[in-house]
Amino acid sequence: MGFDDCYELGNVIKTHGLNGEISIFLDVDDPTQYTKLESVFVDINERLVPFFVESIHLQKENKALLALEDVEDIDTAKELVGKRLFLPLSALPKLKPNQYYFHQLGGFEVYDKEKLIGKVLSVYELPQNNLLAIDHEGIEILVPLDDGIVESVDLEAKKIKTNLPDGLIEVYKEQ
Repeated sequence: MGFDDCYELGNVIKTHGLNGEISIFLDVDDPTQYTKLESVFVDINERLVPFFVESIHLQKENKALLALEDVEDIDTAKELVGKRLFLPLSALPKLKPNQYYFHQLGGFEVYDKEKLIGKVLSVYELPQNNLLAIDHEGIEILVPLDDGIVESVDLEAKKIKTNLPDGLIEVYKEQ
């Protein structure tokens, strides 16, 4: 299994106690959906290494205590501190209708009203705003993923309809 087949669940913050337990940060919207994990992948030297989960206990602020099989002492746990945790894409929680994951938007055609402006290169998740990176005639244009700008996302047709602010594309063309 490769990185393209997975999504980042979070990362290891620190060790907890002497018996190999680790404190993790869950970079997810709803940590309660991850209380029954059977296994996780840990990014060790750019390779995804699988570990079976013995137990997971949610804490405050998207944190949890995690016990992994074969991690039974503090020295082994220390080797995992700072490492990223992954799950297969198939483990993503099911969404309600009209919801989507950002990774699904790659390659979607983006329209401003009825005019094709380009394809989605990626989504930048920033603290203040999520942005669509769109390839418009070889120029990367950043469009806020706001309800007022993104009117609809059609997962089946792989199309996004927007109502871009006047002059947004021109700003990028001038540079």
